[in-house]
Amino acid sequence: MSTATAAEDTLFTATPYRAVELAAADIAELQGFYETNPEYFHAVLGEPPQPKSAHETFHMLPPDEMPFTRKWLLGFRDDAGQLVAMADVIEDLVADDVWHVGLFIVATNLHGDGTARAIYEALERWMKAGGAKWLRLGVVAGNTRAERFWEKCGYRELRTRERVRMGERLNTLRVMMKPLCRGSVDEYLQLVPRDQGGSP
Repeated sequence: MSTATAAEDTLFTATPYRAVELAAADIAELQGFYETNPEYFHAVLGEPPQPKSAHETFHMLPPDEMPFTRKWLLGFRDDAGQLVAMADVIEDLVADDVWHVGLFIVATNLHGDGTARAIYEALERWMKAGGAKWLRLGVVAGNTRAERFWEKCGYRELRTRERVRMGERLNTLRVMMKPLCRGSVDEYLQLVPRDQGGSP
């Protein structure tokens, strides 16, 4: 059941959906969204969403050695106020103007019809308007649907991280980046040297 209220501000739209910032009061709703759409958890973690998965998403922050300006937990609502997608975004991760997409999940029944791409493109425009010059994310090698999606969105692999513990699995993580019109790959790697090939 939606907990959306009239006071919930729309940050941007991805027609016919609207993006809002989720609050602590929305954790139970987000948990229900995860449980209804568990494919990401099975593919990446090797297990269904756990009882506190949404709580962890809401409260989890980057490690101390990775400074940032702000975490955004976004929900995308349909006309009835129901969640159809979510995104976890970190603003200015490690360096100014580097935005990180930590999690992006779209309802399973909307897969394959262009909805995910349309929502992501609206999200990207919003990040760019907020000052992003580079977009960064990690995708699990072997999660073919996600790998193809991010590649089609213009992301390129910078390096891989081996044996990353995620739920029940040790995954290989592909660190990917997309420069926007005001940024370049070389500039990015000077700002975020940890993403250079060969970094631990």
